[in-house]
Amino acid sequence: MFNDIIAIINNSGAKTFDELSNELEICINSDKDFIDILRQIGIIPESIAHDSTEEKLFAKASDIVLSRAFRELGLKSIILHERGDSADVIAGSKFFNYTLVADAKAFRLSRTAKNQKDFKIYALSAWKKDNDFAVLCAPYFHYPAKTSQIYSQSLINNVCLLSWEHLIFMIEYGLRENADLNLSEIWNFCDKFAAKVLVSDMKKNFISGFNNFLADFMNLDSKNFIDSLHSQIAAIRQRSKCEKFFWLDEIAKINNYSREQAINELIKSLKIYEKIKQIDSFIRTLS
Repeated sequence: MFNDIIAIINNSGAKTFDELSNELEICINSDKDFIDILRQIGIIPESIAHDSTEEKLFAKASDIVLSRAFRELGLKSIILHERGDSADVIAGSKFFNYTLVADAKAFRLSRTAKNQKDFKIYALSAWKKDNDFAVLCAPYFHYPAKTSQIYSQSLINNVCLLSWEHLIFMIEYGLRENADLNLSEIWNFCDKFAAKVLVSDMKKNFISGFNNFLADFMNLDSKNFIDSLHSQIAAIRQRSKCEKFFWLDEIAKINNYSREQAINELIKSLKIYEKIKQIDSFIRTLS
């Protein structure tokens, strides 16, 4: 269950990052209720601090979930433990001669800005190297609603814009690659779709077109995907109650602060002492 993943992340103790990553792999790959994990993994809990070890562990968990999702679809898939300029997940067909690299994305419900740099389209394209395809998996409702450079970038670089919601749909309806069914048409969607798009329309959101293509590929009606999406909306709404409760609880704690506690917390949140140390460090370099 998703709560087991969060428990591992929050109770890291003195364990190393690699040890915790291994625990997450065992937990995620042995969990029978995988759809529940898929429904939750696109949302970073508000309780996880920005740029923290816990946030890095959550990102690792999302990679592990994505890798398992590819295996559920009948592909071979592993997590790449390299650091730096490389993708985190690689998958390949058991029946056809292709491989793909993939990147998993998760965001907080409190996220406001939709910066195209967050999606790393160009980076994914570069990470493809000798592999055939590149796939980005992000929360469906965090893709820009109307226009964005990420759409033109994905069409130009043939990066498949997938979502956790698409994976839920595919796995729930039993889609699985076999000797007679090649899933590369999905990963190659942008290459085919780009040929139909005017240059002036390259930045327009084409996710609905991908939805229709996917449903047709699976011999289903597009309404089936809409129904699946509505189920996910219900799950997100339920999750939002937990995330809002976290912040309401934080407000209650703050309201009980003494004057001294409030001042100390404000100084800490502004990272004032860290900024002073950085100024001193810079000055030392001048000598």
